[in-house]
Amino acid sequence: MFKNVFFDLDGTLTDSAEGIINSVEYALKRLGITVYKRSELYKFIGPPLSDSFAEFFGLSEEKCKEGVRLYREYFSEKGIYENKLYDGIQDLLEKTKAAGMTLVLATSKPQEFAEEILRYFDIAKYFDFIAAAEMNGKRNRKQDIINYALEISGAKRNETVMVGDRKFDVLGAKSVGVASIGVLYGFGTEEELKEAGADHIAKTPEEVFELLIYAE
Repeated sequence: MFKNVFFDLDGTLTDSAEGIINSVEYALKRLGITVYKRSELYKFIGPPLSDSFAEFFGLSEEKCKEGVRLYREYFSEKGIYENKLYDGIQDLLEKTKAAGMTLVLATSKPQEFAEEILRYFDIAKYFDFIAAAEMNGKRNRKQDIINYALEISGAKRNETVMVGDRKFDVLGAKSVGVASIGVLYGFGTEEELKEAGADHIAKTPEEVFELLIYAE
């Protein structure tokens, strides 16, 4: 049984697609960029925002910063609440906590957004620590987030697992010597998670709990 569980947020605990996509669309529109297929914006879920604006739309560093600012303008007022808990997450958190594990939120979302989402869904009570990004862009890569989570929680690497839905969660965990569970009900695919080297794959929150208890 793992003693420490680091949970990703978007695509792992909550289905945040609507709010994220709406926020990206708002930012791009304000920047004068038209996107004809909303489905193209799902690739923004997971990596740091500034990286996505640069990679997918070729924006300059200055324009990327403006894109992030505009994204947060919409997200802080509306997008943050265009969100919902996945079925089975409340039960997963309750059982994990009852089993005596230390729960840490490890997300690339800024700290204040992460705290508000946990409060909004009334799940902050399950978490011992929150390891999140900073508004100024520091500590926004998953490797840095997981390292920070290890630091503030005092968790030992060989007793810890990262649970997430994208390759960024798996690769971040591998880079610091932490086990990983990739979930298939979020935004990543089984192929993506396996190629990244996930130690375990779970189709449902129920399977996540079984792996937390029985996986080695």
